[in-house]
Amino acid sequence: MLDATTRSGGTATVTPPLPATELVPVEFTTVSTGLAARCTRALLSPWSRLSLLVVLLLSAAGTVLLFEPQRLLADGWPPQLNGAAASLVFAVAYGLCTVAFVPRPLLNLAAGALFGWQLGLGAALAGTVLGAGIAFGLGRMLGQEALRPLLRGRLLKAADGQLSRHGFRSMMAARLFPGVPFWAANYCASVSRMGWFPFLLATGLGSIPNTAAYAVAGARASAPTSPAFLIAMGFIALPALIGAAVAWRKRHRIRSH
Repeated sequence: MLDATTRSGGTATVTPPLPATELVPVEFTTVSTGLAARCTRALLSPWSRLSLLVVLLLSAAGTVLLFEPQRLLADGWPPQLNGAAASLVFAVAYGLCTVAFVPRPLLNLAAGALFGWQLGLGAALAGTVLGAGIAFGLGRMLGQEALRPLLRGRLLKAADGQLSRHGFRSMMAARLFPGVPFWAANYCASVSRMGWFPFLLATGLGSIPNTAAYAVAGARASAPTSPAFLIAMGFIALPALIGAAVAWRKRHRIRSH
């Protein structure tokens, strides 16, 4: 608009219009910012992330039930894959399947049957560490903050303290003696304060004997009376018996305290 102070003979000046942002009421801007902040906090809250973890795990389990990866045992590995490339793809699939609760013994048998015990053992161990790392990362990022305040019972506190203070030793025992399911050990460790390196190292080293036994059994499954198959089955049964005995003693020791 024209400036009204032109009586002194000066030229008329034009006052620029107000920017659009200055026309927005302050109250509306504050409400919008506050609502966005509350929505962001709700989406990133510990319980929202835990809910996301549950949805992801249920979806993975449903996908496994739908596609039935165990059919590879009967149908065979895709013919266009062989050698190192096939074992690498199998290791990735192995890791993803363990996250979706597929039992490791079945996968270990498949590794030995498809690739022989040597290459099958390498693929199975790589898949074991990969799957454990994925599960540990998901549990640590999405579930730890929500679940740690719930560790109030005596047994839960004892397990958390053992994993937090003696992570490597505890995880080695869990992997060597198959008393705790693979997925349960992964997510329990992720809720504790155990570090990444002790967890992955103990998983890799502790899984070697049991995985090797299953890989040999899978490779020799066509000859169930052969010495190699019988020895492998013995190595499978022996750690299970020792693990059951150790768990029984630990249970009574914890109750006595």
